[in-house]
This record gives sequence, structure tokens and C-alpha cells, in this order.
Amino acid sequence: MPAFDLSIEQLRRYAPAVAEPADFDEFWQATLVGAAGPVLIDVRPEPTELRLVDTWDVTFAGFGGEPVRAWYTRPAGVAGTLPAVVEYAGYGRGRGLPGERLTWPVAGYAHLLMDNRGQSGEYAVGDTPDPHGAPGGPAVVTRGILAPDDYYYRRLVTDAVRAVEAARALPGVDPARVVAAGNSQGGGLALAVAGLVNDLAAVLTTAPFLCHVQRALDLTDASPYGEIVRYLAVHREAEEPVRRTLSYLDGVTFARRATAPAQFGIGLRDTVCPPSTAFAAYNQYGAATEGPATPLREVHVYPFNGHEGGEAVHTRRQLRWLRTVLDPA
Repeated sequence: MPAFDLSIEQLRRYAPAVAEPADFDEFWQATLVGAAGPVLIDVRPEPTELRLVDTWDVTFAGFGGEPVRAWYTRPAGVAGTLPAVVEYAGYGRGRGLPGERLTWPVAGYAHLLMDNRGQSGEYAVGDTPDPHGAPGGPAVVTRGILAPDDYYYRRLVTDAVRAVEAARALPGVDPARVVAAGNSQGGGLALAVAGLVNDLAAVLTTAPFLCHVQRALDLTDASPYGEIVRYLAVHREAEEPVRRTLSYLDGVTFARRATAPAQFGIGLRDTVCPPSTAFAAYNQYGAATEGPATPLREVHVYPFNGHEGGEAVHTRRQLRWLRTVLDPA
């Protein structure tokens, strides 16, 4: 796929006005207050055949106190507290099996991998149901899409915030050094958490989903955005409420409120999450926060890559950058 979006020179200046509901902050404050309370429900050792890491099966209270599953993994035999990376998986993925994602614990971090409620089976298995029904389409991204209160991503973002609280409550985690990380849908969740949790240590986001959503719907038919397009192609009268609902979940609006250092990764041939939508979030990251300067941020661009981005090259850059942020000395 050839480059299809703005030029890199235009992208580095691209900071569009994104529709922001007047009650955006009140909406999310009320949502998170409704999820407040004890966060850890169950933590039990998970037997594996891996000798260099230890894993626990974690259940924590997410949206509405509903149980959400996660894997907690850390280097075996390492005493004391560690910084923790809370990782969010991509669209259609569950938490998978223990041992599928080992980069962070092998690098010396505690690692909490959150399950995506109701997304099991497309790419990886999961164990968390989504016991909600509301008018909308059959795809995850269109569940309850006619009203912000009913929308699936209101629940998933709340789960993601609660996952940070769960990580901080786990044994062996330094609560002052918790990082939100993810790719695609996971990258969008990391940005949402960055805008809702004001004391994260860092944010790692690549190819973030749900950024500058109105532009994404105009640029691509690839899923997951394509699933919204196909819904609107049938439900032609639903465009206004759908766009209103999505405005409460836009990653640009979350990014503007972020305070933690952030590293972005963007492929310029990404037709799933178009590069201009990610740059819209990057260029406005921290713009709405108080203080003399926006948070530390950097972006790595991959001109010849699509949604896969920089893969192992980018992971190495994430590891090096995170060390400098968490241990600047």
C-alpha cells in the first residue's frame, strides 16, 4: 500500500480541532467514580513451564465492579519492588495464554496484561465476558454505539484505568513507576489512561486506535473503523448519535489531558489507524495540562510500514527510552 495520507512535513504540524463534548470531564469523572472501590478480587499463582518468570492469574474489579482477568508476570527470583508495565491488547484479542507476551518481564519489569472484555476468540483467547446489551451493531466497536453511557468502550476504558489501580495494589510493584502501554486498540487505551490517570510514570503507544475518529471514518474502510462505516451504511439515520458517542472516546481529547512522558510509534502506510489520526494525538499531547511546558514526548516514524509499524526495531527503542525515563541517572 503506497503512502495515502498527509506528507511527513504536514503530519508534523497536524493539530486539528477535534470535537470535544462540553461535559467530557464530568462524564469520565462520574464513570470512574461509579467504578471506585476495592480493586483486587483474586490473585493466584499460575503454573507454567517457564523457569525464568513467575505468573499469577489476576482478577480485578473493572467497570461496575465486574470481574476482569489479567496475567501478572515478573522475573523469577527477583526480590523487592519493580516498575510495572500495564499492557493493553489489540482489537479482537483476549489476554491469551500465560507466556505469550514476555518482553517486559524478561526486560526486568513487572507486567500486567489486561484481558479485553468480550473480545475472546478472534486472535487470542480471553476469559472476561461483557455482560451488557444495548442497541448497536454486532461488532465490538459498534456495541451500544448510539449512546455514550451504553458504549462498549466506556466499559473497556474504565477497565483499563482500573488495571493501573490493580497493578499498584499487586505485591512487588512500585506504585510510583507504572507505565501504560499498547498497540492499536491497546495504544488507544494507553492514551485514554494517560488522560484519566494523572500520575503515570510513562506511556507507550503505537498505531493508536480511536484517535481523530471523524477523520479516520473518512479515510479508511479497514476494520475496526470499517465496521462503524458498515453499520452507518445500513443505519443511515444513526450518524449524528454515533459521532456524538465517539467524541467521548477520542484519543486526541484524552491525549490533550495527559501529563506523563510518552513515546509514539507510527507507520506512514497504516490504513487501519491512519497516520494523521495518530499525529493529531501526538501533536496535541499534554496541550490542555497546566504548567510551563507539555510533557516529554517523542515519536518514531516508519515510512515504509503499515499497521505493523517498527516491530522489533520499535520494541528496542521502547526499551531504551523507558530506561531513560524511569531511571534517568
